[in-house]
Amino acid sequence: MDEIEVRMTTLEVGNRLRQLRQERDMSMRSLARASGLSTNALSMIERGRTSPSVSTLYKISEALGVPITAFFRLEPPRQEVVFRKAAERRRVPFPRGVWEGLGGESFIGGLEPFLLTLDVGASSGRFGMLHSGHEFVLCLEGLLEYEVEDQRYLLEAGDSLLFAAQLRHRWRNAGKTPVRVVIALTCFERGESPTEFHFIPQVLEDEPSEEKPSDS
Repeated sequence: MDEIEVRMTTLEVGNRLRQLRQERDMSMRSLARASGLSTNALSMIERGRTSPSVSTLYKISEALGVPITAFFRLEPPRQEVVFRKAAERRRVPFPRGVWEGLGGESFIGGLEPFLLTLDVGASSGRFGMLHSGHEFVLCLEGLLEYEVEDQRYLLEAGDSLLFAAQLRHRWRNAGKTPVRVVIALTCFERGESPTEFHFIPQVLEDEPSEEKPSDS
């Protein structure tokens, strides 16, 4: 993830925060009181001057009454044919990893493939996820553990896994090197965006707390 990509993502989150706050007719000061963050910190986020941690976004999302994925929701025009150059993929960082869209966010059909790069220790959280449709997993690099209804599967490069996504599942990097994995979601219910379950994994227990900036 280079500096330009990080900057673009920071600006997108800031713009989305401003939109959500204005839609609810909330002042910066009101949001600061509701979230427990300073007005200065919120202003810096809105202006794209700083990149908020996931724990900070959780505080803001609770204050706004929206899911955390509202800051990252992908809603481009849908197309029947989607071509993506590697350099044109949308990339969004999350704790210990990067999500990359493979065109599903723009496809008119019910198929959403994406690429995850998972640093050592990356996990989708303790509680697992479930959603409609089917899930296909192809490990490209590293050692990936998938748990589906208490059954564990270790995927090395070239290994694949396919299952009904309404079964509770979760994943983690089980090795000592980064993991790269392609996940494809299909046959999910209309109106559901199952990518989001993988898009922003739950806050890691050891994520450092963020100091509250001063208003001065």
